Amino acid sequence: MADKIFRGVLTALVTPMTDEGHIDDDALAKLVEAQIAGGIHGLVPCGTTGESATLSRAEQTHVIEVVTRTVAGRVPVLAGAGSNSTREAIELAQVCRELGVDGTLQVAPYYNRPSQAGLIRHFEAIADAVALPLVLYNVPARTSSDILPETVARLAEHENIVGIKEATGDMHRAAQIRETCGEGFALLSGDDFTMLPLFAVGGDGVVSVVSNPAPRLICDLFEAHAAGDLARARVLYYRQLPLTRALFSAPNPAPAKAAMHHLGLSGLELRSPLCPLTVDDPLYTKLGVLLRELELA
Repeated sequence: MADKIFRGVLTALVTPMTDEGHIDDDALAKLVEAQIAGGIHGLVPCGTTGESATLSRAEQTHVIEVVTRTVAGRVPVLAGAGSNSTREAIELAQVCRELGVDGTLQVAPYYNRPSQAGLIRHFEAIADAVALPLVLYNVPARTSSDILPETVARLAEHENIVGIKEATGDMHRAAQIRETCGEGFALLSGDDFTMLPLFAVGGDGVVSVVSNPAPRLICDLFEAHAAGDLARARVLYYRQLPLTRALFSAPNPAPAKAAMHHLGLSGLELRSPLCPLTVDDPLYTKLGVLLRELELA
């Protein structure tokens, strides 16, 4: 098993775009710098929050390249490179390896609805083909494909499969993964609402949407728990909870981009079929209020 390099708070980065819908390289680099200045432990470009589903292969490669180049080794980069085609996922992972990322995030194949045997075959094929740490991503609400704990345990035996982003919000599920996969396997929350409970059952961190506008706050929460200061972790959890609710009160990443727009770090533009918020939307206004209350804006 590889060293546990994916630990702490990893931000699921939004992908800033111009009003014309093109990738905004300058804003993306500025966002990366703001995240690192905020103490973030790692970055995840081209995940769900990065609108990977609507990026072309060339755009996805470009975003990962810009992020990796800007990071310059200061924090780990876990690049979203999943697909419901095993062959395409392998090709994307190979490109990521060439770009110098620290690992790839591989979502459970969507739409195809493979069996557990199919999931094992898919992830092991990627791990066999590309000598790069691989983190599983289980989000059945989006994929209609659920990586069961016993399947995770089987996959964890592969030397290149080093962790999971578990986004079911099910703490018994998280505990089963920790119990069956051991301490060397990285267990990351993929659900901001339940990050603190997941830490409590042995989680190693969170792939967070909320840390886009609030990297220091979410890092402080994680570090308080890691230091054994549960009282402070609980205070910080409830402090950020209203912002979390607002960020998930409309389809992600529209509210996240609106929050970053308040901070001057992203435009509002989203790829269709998602709809961006407008500056006169009540949620846009509410996000500004919450950010000011948290002294982030």
